[in-house]
Amino acid sequence: MSTTLIRGARVLGGDPTDVLVEGGTVTGTGDGLEAAGARVVEADGLVLLPGLVDLHTHLREPGREDSETVLTGTRAAAQGGFTAVHAMANTFPVADTAGVVEQVWRLGRESGYCDVQPVGAVTVGLEGKQLAELGAMHDSTAGVRVFSDDGKCVDDAVIMRRALEYVKAFDGVVAQHAQEPRLTEGAQMNEGVVSGELGLGGWPAVAEESIIARDVLLAAHVGSRVHICHLSTAGSVEIVRWAKSKGWDVSAEVTPHHLLLTDELVRSYDPVYKVNPPLRTEADVRALREALADGTIDCVATDHAPHPHEDKDCEWGSAAMGMVGLETALSVVQHTMVDTGLLDWAGVAERMSFRPAAIGRLAGQGRPVTPGEPANLTLLDPAYRGRVDPAGFASRSRNTPYQGRELPGRVTHTFLRGTPTVVDGKLQ
Repeated sequence: MSTTLIRGARVLGGDPTDVLVEGGTVTGTGDGLEAAGARVVEADGLVLLPGLVDLHTHLREPGREDSETVLTGTRAAAQGGFTAVHAMANTFPVADTAGVVEQVWRLGRESGYCDVQPVGAVTVGLEGKQLAELGAMHDSTAGVRVFSDDGKCVDDAVIMRRALEYVKAFDGVVAQHAQEPRLTEGAQMNEGVVSGELGLGGWPAVAEESIIARDVLLAAHVGSRVHICHLSTAGSVEIVRWAKSKGWDVSAEVTPHHLLLTDELVRSYDPVYKVNPPLRTEADVRALREALADGTIDCVATDHAPHPHEDKDCEWGSAAMGMVGLETALSVVQHTMVDTGLLDWAGVAERMSFRPAAIGRLAGQGRPVTPGEPANLTLLDPAYRGRVDPAGFASRSRNTPYQGRELPGRVTHTFLRGTPTVVDGKLQ
């Protein structure tokens, strides 16, 4: 049974203390702990968080292993401090059957870098016409609890209602990619001043907000759970805030890039900034930060979307949408939320570990750093400052919008049930 003694760690940013890990479990916290033969990590005031949990990760396997695999994606996750990720269903074939979700689940178990919880498709082939095998995916070895057609919107209200009714039977959740397709035909970026000046097709905020408004009403009518993926506008924040004030079972996520980047960056025509939903305005960014701070937005989710260089290194109109995010998420959150005083480290743990694990009903993850709990842990050096170099990424893809940007924070250690997956910033 392996034993690790972490000395002088600031648990959730508090006072330095020692943490003892034995056999995958936290067995002690306090000052002056000792353990014969233990691996000793001198934390020296570093911040210790529960392992991060991502509700929204694209691992691309099966079918697009040129972009990412479960192995490379989970290595990137561990490098970023994550001990669990939810793998989205838009693979090839689509994860709309028990067989495909079980394959992804097994690949995750074999990787050993973090837990992989598959997300099942809501509809067959993500086509929005017929419900997928929701019950079979839930009853499978993978135990799917989250369902999403992410990448596409479940735009048919009847199908959405049926999905909400179906998952209610086993306390599942439908995670909606809120995008009214008729309002975004030909859209290339956020609709506003910049799109008008650049002559690019505009992606109006109402395309997102109208679907969110419909779906929170549907969830309330059915008495089921709905989760809003990658919320990106100030108007969407207000709709979610209103729904929560009614006591409806609604949750929402925001991506790191929507907390930091704006549509002004599109003036460069660099396709690295092309993403779905698009980068919005500075006013939207402020509203998203405030909503994450006050709890209207429940959690941060990366929407890690790897692409090979040929799909991004091309003209804007032909480029794929998406950004990698697992390895920079915690740094961006520190930069936008902690260093600005909007959140403390306990708040980061709530929004990047506790809440996403609870929304996904993920047992054993998102647990406090206290005796008896699984030792899924992330150790962070918040004083570190460095420029992002995608050449050092563990991800198979390099489409980061932060290349060359200085960001704070560095994950020094990640532990998955007591086993170190990252030590001194290096994958094991």
